[in-house]
Amino acid sequence: MCAAITTWDPLRHYGATKEGAAKMTIGIAGVGGLGTMGLKMAKGLGHRVVAISSSDKKKDLAMSKGADAFVNINDEASCKAEAGKIDLILSTISAHHDMQPYINLLDIDGTVCMLGLITEPMSFSQMSILPTRKSISSSMIGGIKSTQECVDFCAKHQIYPDVELIEAKDIDFIWDKLKSVNDTGLRYVIDIEKSKLNADFMPKKE
Repeated sequence: MCAAITTWDPLRHYGATKEGAAKMTIGIAGVGGLGTMGLKMAKGLGHRVVAISSSDKKKDLAMSKGADAFVNINDEASCKAEAGKIDLILSTISAHHDMQPYINLLDIDGTVCMLGLITEPMSFSQMSILPTRKSISSSMIGGIKSTQECVDFCAKHQIYPDVELIEAKDIDFIWDKLKSVNDTGLRYVIDIEKSKLNADFMPKKE
């Protein structure tokens, strides 16, 4: 639910969820837990969807989740193919990065909405947004009404996150794995009942 509402609320805010609204080209930057949900929902809404990643490693994953096109942000030819065509980019990237290549993908009046938490200052060229009214914004999660809309939409279209159940004893292993790479787009969910049955890893009380 966290990944769904975090990507749904900006889609809602920028008019992508309105019934009968003009179809958009929506970019999803970062093909991970949030990104894969963003791809599925944007596609479920009937928009053209462009997955954006830092290499080609997740291209097949992105296409399988609903992307119509794929951009390797570090490949000039790949970026050129979609330059000036995207109305809204939801950036799920949580690491410091160069904003300019993403801004260059935007159409007139396009917006990059940053969802990933980045604590360092970001920089970009004002002249790249001034002539065409491009915008940079941000978003967190949504309220109760938006969350209910998101749940109803996902239930209707059978859109679900890709999850893997794990036990509590596996937390350290999964944490180390996620710190290095999440090349599957999976979200890991702790099975509490099973963890309680296999709690030998927990320190014993004296």
